[in-house]
Amino acid sequence: VQLVESGGALVQPGDSLRLSCATAGFALNYASVSWFRQAPGKEREGVSCHSRDGRSYYADSVKGRFVVSRDNGKNMVYMEITDLTPEDTGVYYCAAALSVLGTNWRNQALYPYWGQGTQVTVSS
Repeated sequence: VQLVESGGALVQPGDSLRLSCATAGFALNYASVSWFRQAPGKEREGVSCHSRDGRSYYADSVKGRFVVSRDNGKNMVYMEITDLTPEDTGVYYCAAALSVLGTNWRNQALYPYWGQGTQVTVSS
């Protein structure tokens, strides 16, 4: 099983980014995939989840600016981020679980598979 994030960059406030998570070694259509981020000096937190039942979940802090999607045929999960702020700076990880997590999607212990992360830096 492998998850590889990409798309992180140094951007300015107000910019947009698309993060990608390439998956391998499991059937993506059976997985719930979430994005977590870790800001400098802070604990890792959940920001979005694309559940295998088709539902999407978002942290309150990113609702309206983050959109998660997937392409099962390409084994890819994406997260579109708009109107970036310095508070969005951090390492972004994708994680997968072969189950429907529902409102438990923020529980990191439920994800056996993790990527290595991609750095997003928002600075003027």
